[in-house]
Amino acid sequence: MPTTEVQPGPPARSRSRRSFEKTLASAKRTMLLSEIVKLAIDSFKVSKIRFALTALGMVIGSASVILVFTIGSTGKEYVLGLLQKIGTNMVMLEYEGGGAGNINEYRNDYLTLDDERAVDEQVTDVAKSSPMLEMHDRVSFPGGVAKDVLVLGVSPEYRDVRNLIVLTGRFFDGEDETTHTKAAVVTEPFAREMFGSDAAAINQTFQLSGIPFTIVGTFKESVDTFGQSEIADETILIPYSVGRYFTGTDNVKQIFFSIRDPNDVEEASKEIVDVVHARHMPSSVYRTTTLTSLLTTAAKIANGLTVMLVLVSAVTLAVGGVGIMNIMLATVRSRIREIGIRKALGATAREIKLQFLIEAIFISLSGGVVGTLLGLALPVSIRIFTDYSIPISIWAVVIALVTSTAVGIIFGTLPANRAAQMDPVESLKYE
Repeated sequence: MPTTEVQPGPPARSRSRRSFEKTLASAKRTMLLSEIVKLAIDSFKVSKIRFALTALGMVIGSASVILVFTIGSTGKEYVLGLLQKIGTNMVMLEYEGGGAGNINEYRNDYLTLDDERAVDEQVTDVAKSSPMLEMHDRVSFPGGVAKDVLVLGVSPEYRDVRNLIVLTGRFFDGEDETTHTKAAVVTEPFAREMFGSDAAAINQTFQLSGIPFTIVGTFKESVDTFGQSEIADETILIPYSVGRYFTGTDNVKQIFFSIRDPNDVEEASKEIVDVVHARHMPSSVYRTTTLTSLLTTAAKIANGLTVMLVLVSAVTLAVGGVGIMNIMLATVRSRIREIGIRKALGATAREIKLQFLIEAIFISLSGGVVGTLLGLALPVSIRIFTDYSIPISIWAVVIALVTSTAVGIIFGTLPANRAAQMDPVESLKYE
């Protein structure tokens, strides 16, 4: 009885072709990646001391990167913290020049208390403000010594706008301002030189232009500005309403403003100048000063120094990489017969290269992991056992680990290529 042969359809031919491609791929790649990794691990178990000593350079390099990054971030936070204590939301307005009239009858266009009130009403971002009058007087200290002192007439809000710290006593308040009380708040050096200590100066009196003033408190700046602000070592603060009687004018030297949101400082400072310009002559010039640009510059400098220090510490990683390459070259030389046997048994050049490259990456990455843990141990311990909050950046960890892996790849490529290019016949003859 005749039989009919069934021809395989398209699906059967497709399956047959896929099977053939898998067989061909298997012939080209006789070992799985997991097997290559296992061989690399076995080689480390045989020579643990060599492995540990080779990875030591990467441990030191990675720990250095973490610590340098941490030190740089800590320094940056410290500097920015000091600047923020001065007042990142503070705007200082002052008269620069300009006015009207000829040389003999020139009229300056100074700031006034009405300018402060206008800004408070029209600029919604302003939270608090204070005018400032500046005077100088000669005060007699114990021992018959007379010194020139700086006297500033300010409002009670000046304390908050300038972030002043009251050491003893109190700051004069709105009632003192309204009733024109002859109250004074003095700096710490003034109180100590005049009365011996801060506490002893409270409720003591001294004279300014023959008028007795009572010390109600002592103060200092949040950050030592080393004489670069309007406050000197021996400064006396008195209510603005009292100070204007000494000057005999409503003119104001400077006006300080506190902005609600530090992000709005630059925009608010422009609005403040616009409001004041609208109230004065067109030729008059008024300038605002903020700490925003200073903060930005300080942050850039700190970031630049951190990057530079990290790059310097990365040299240690490069030195560790050279050590890895030297050891791997020595390892290839000591395992020439092993390489020949593996090639004779069917191992491809790709597998040989991959094995030695993985060994180099393992050495580098394991050293990077241990170094990263050691580098993190110090800042983490400080955060746990002390009150200091040392910044820990995830980017430092990423940089250390990525760099360690890259070093293993870069410095492990040469030994791996040399092993892969060896002739199996010559390798088997090697003694």
